[in-house]
Amino acid sequence: MFTSKLKAIALSTALITSQASAFDIIAHRGASGYLPEHTLEAATLAFAQQPDFIEQDVVATKDGELVVLHDIHLDTVTDVAAKFPDRVRDDGRWYALDFTLAELRTLQVKERSDTDGKQVFANRYHGSKALFTVATLDEHIELISELNREFNSNIGFYTEIKSPAWHKKEGVDISQRLLDTLARYNLNGENANIYVQCFDFAEVKRLRNELGFKGKIVLLLADNSWGESATDYQTLLTEQGMQDIAKYADGIGPWLPQLLDMKALQQGKIVPSPWLATAKKEGLVIHPYTFRIDALPTGMTAEQIIGLLTGPLAVDGVFTDQIPPVKNFLLQSGK
Repeated sequence: MFTSKLKAIALSTALITSQASAFDIIAHRGASGYLPEHTLEAATLAFAQQPDFIEQDVVATKDGELVVLHDIHLDTVTDVAAKFPDRVRDDGRWYALDFTLAELRTLQVKERSDTDGKQVFANRYHGSKALFTVATLDEHIELISELNREFNSNIGFYTEIKSPAWHKKEGVDISQRLLDTLARYNLNGENANIYVQCFDFAEVKRLRNELGFKGKIVLLLADNSWGESATDYQTLLTEQGMQDIAKYADGIGPWLPQLLDMKALQQGKIVPSPWLATAKKEGLVIHPYTFRIDALPTGMTAEQIIGLLTGPLAVDGVFTDQIPPVKNFLLQSGK
């Protein structure tokens, strides 16, 4: 975690001096800081804010459709518990895979809540009358593609395969289904303006070796305690780990705190994590997650965080829930 000691350090001139010539802004779940995440409305607002990429997390439905949801579960972002109380699994959760697309269409997507029903980000969208619904990947691709055409723009896609091992156990090869969808839109080639991302290193290898995906791949890096996949992220956050990743992926998506050497930070020093230099040497694109204006580290301002990323850490971009403050900082600092 960033500590309060970072505050004083972040004010230094070094933090606002960047060597990077470009800094990608990735709309995390669309404009999720302003509208319910992953809805077509959130994607439209994100497009209007002109990031470099818009993210789509993908899960499967009972009838084989791919829908854009951050989780395999439905209960924290929809009213599924009220509408389908008898469809809960033994673990107390409702799963998208247990519903057809037509059934999912009847749900109202809302601001994310925790398991107790409390809104996670208290000051985000409070409305209840506007009807936000679950949308398919095809719909998101069409929407962004058409807006690109109409506005002569080139905003890219950043699509995540959610829980591929879990889907496989449930009898669904979600990776193959995703690649089949991307092929229909010519988004599966080396020059396509898309990144396919996943937390599962074994699946990243499979995408490249078994399924023959030619496009750009990002391996997302989590903390082992989160249980995102069977991947040992601690092993990958090393020089050898970065070299192994570079054999299959074009980039990495680390969690923001993973970028800093925590021992040095405790001594009041800004030192990039040792693996970061290796990642850059191997030519890996580095897109950390997630910058949120309403969930900043204690004692830090938004400008200081972006200054870190564009300054001493010199990463290639960031996932963000709020595009405007990132763009404003880059504009004001001349980046």
